[in-house]
Amino acid sequence: MAALKDIILDYVKNEYLEEGDDREVSYDTPLISGGIVDSFSMVSLKVFLENKYNIQIPDAKATPEAFDSVNNIVNLLKEFGINE
Repeated sequence: MAALKDIILDYVKNEYLEEGDDREVSYDTPLISGGIVDSFSMVSLKVFLENKYNIQIPDAKATPEAFDSVNNIVNLLKEFGINE
């Protein structure tokens, strides 16, 4: 089974990078502050995570900081008992 970090990273790459976009995206890449994920995309990412892991992420926890890197997202998911 793919690691949690890899699942999130693959989703981000597939959903938010245009074809031909050669930016390197890693676990620490700034997603929101780096312009890869905008506020609308953050909502779709939140919905993806909620559906995939059968959790509800409260809006208060779904902050730009919490979604600004794959590592930050993994840390957020750990609060809901989702581990790698």
